[in-house]
Amino acid sequence: MDPEFVAAVAQAASGEKINIARFCREHGVSRTVFHKYLNRFRAEGAEGFTRRSTAPHHHPAALGPTVAEAVLRARKELADEGLDNGPISIRWRLEAQGHDRVPSQSAVYRILREHGQIVPQPRKKPRTRRRFEYADPNGCWQIDGMEHYLADGTKVCIIQLLDDHSRLDVGTYAADSENTTNAWAALQHAFAGYGLPVKLLSDNGLAFSGKHRGRMVELERHLAQLGVTTIASTPHHPQTCGKDERSHQTLQKWLAARPPADNLATLQRLLDEYRTIYNNRRHQSLNGLTPQQRYDARPKATPATGPRRPSGVTTRPVSATGVIAFSGCSIVLGRTWAGHTATIYWQGDRVTVMINDTVARQLTLDRSVRYQRLTNPKLSAKS
Repeated sequence: MDPEFVAAVAQAASGEKINIARFCREHGVSRTVFHKYLNRFRAEGAEGFTRRSTAPHHHPAALGPTVAEAVLRARKELADEGLDNGPISIRWRLEAQGHDRVPSQSAVYRILREHGQIVPQPRKKPRTRRRFEYADPNGCWQIDGMEHYLADGTKVCIIQLLDDHSRLDVGTYAADSENTTNAWAALQHAFAGYGLPVKLLSDNGLAFSGKHRGRMVELERHLAQLGVTTIASTPHHPQTCGKDERSHQTLQKWLAARPPADNLATLQRLLDEYRTIYNNRRHQSLNGLTPQQRYDARPKATPATGPRRPSGVTTRPVSATGVIAFSGCSIVLGRTWAGHTATIYWQGDRVTVMINDTVARQLTLDRSVRYQRLTNPKLSAKS
């Protein structure tokens, strides 16, 4: 407040005669403002110079305590159920409950912050992410295993299968461990309900893939016979299977809100209940659609007819007895090649073994035995 203005108002209020019009003209103040403060000074004294709040006296659009109570109640319900309880999920819960006045996402956030449910993190900036997804349902599924513990502390495995396009949980399977037999059983359950995917993406666990080890595992051979292409993430790069990794977090949170299962059968019943809830609950990354709605909205992709024959090239050292290890088999080459490094060209179970520029052996792996003996008499003689 201008000191000369304060003095002029105080003098006028005390009865001194001053030329108000000239004072206002010289100081660039309107006479309306001068008289406003003059009236305030006469009524309140020096307090009249304090600025008044410009906020409206009435807030017809303000959210009352009833709305705040509904928001807090919805958040607790979601947390107790082991479900996401952020502002978007709270809004969806209130809409589903039929509330007349559903607050905006920002309003829900303010209510949570004012009631100590959220700690603001102003320095935490959201990261911009490029999301990739297959164009059609069944274009690609992701498979991964997750550790879990029963009530007695026994460690088990939960194998999850997720459709990349829709995030639909096509199979969540309780197993004693992550191995090929259990992975194949989980896939067969999913095939029965949703058909075959074009591709199956996994990490580099030996239950799922041997690609980065230069071999085929049994699961890959089963899928190749069905025409399903198997792909594996880059080692130490879990972001490739990010949708499945994120789904693990959702499932873990849901299971943690319930008593632990006593056995695999009880755990499987819990997982079946979870799948029903998850697949029919609105998903933020799907613009509010449920995974089931997204999956049902487009025609399903199908794999090419006929079996596929994955192929590759890898190297193996030849042992002192003239044997190399490949794809779970021991391939006999003969002692002539002991100490050399063999280059293996393979397609499915058909194998050609080269050492330098020489074909050391050609064969089709016999999966009924592990030891692939020499059958060529000339090669046998060399050994």
